This record gives sequence, structure tokens and C-alpha cells, in this order.
Amino acid sequence: MLNIDVLADRNIVVLTPDGALESGDFVRAAHAIDPLIAGSGRLAGLMVHARSFPGWRDFDAVKAHLTFVREHQRRIERLAVVTDSAFLKMMAGIAGAFVHPQVNQFGLGEKERALSWLETGR
Repeated sequence: MLNIDVLADRNIVVLTPDGALESGDFVRAAHAIDPLIAGSGRLAGLMVHARSFPGWRDFDAVKAHLTFVREHQRRIERLAVVTDSAFLKMMAGIAGAFVHPQVNQFGLGEKERALSWLETGR
């Protein structure tokens, strides 16, 4: 399951996984993000806030995740990965080479610093 927190006044969405990711999670994430993109032409920032990577429930969830990334990555300015997980940090580094958003990593306790970076790029 994916918890989705829309910070509309900041044009930021925070995604916090709580258990294995399901295909419907990415549909719900798109429904949360798409109105912000429609309103301003882009999403200033997307944060993934996770203690660890929970995995996917099934292959449909993997496909939904990849589709979500493909359809949204060009409209997201910055991606903050807030975690202490070595695996998620490594994945963020790899993703940064292949996706449009600027990607930055923050420790699990640096959520406010990450939010500031998503807003300003500094």
C-alpha cells in the first residue's frame, strides 16, 4: 500500500509505502499528481519517504510502477528519496541517470530539508 500526501500549496506529493506496492497504488498516485500537473504544467517535487523498499505485490504492480514513471517523469522537476536504506539510495542513484527529474537523496530524518529542496532546488 502507498500513502499519498498532496501538498497542493507547495506543488509537491509525498509517497510513503506501507507494505508491498500494488498496481492500484500507482493509479491513485496518478490521480493525486495529475491535477497538480494540469494546474501548473508540472509537479515541483515528488518525495519517496521510506524506511526500506517494501517490494511489489505482483508483476502487475511492477508494470504499473514502470508505466507511472514513463508517463509522469517528464512533468516532475525534482525527486527526493528520503531513506536510510542502502538499496533505495542505490536505486535513486541509478534512476537519476535515466529519468528527467533531478534526483537527490536525504536521510530518513531529513524530510523537512528534502521538502525545501523540492520547492526551491536548493
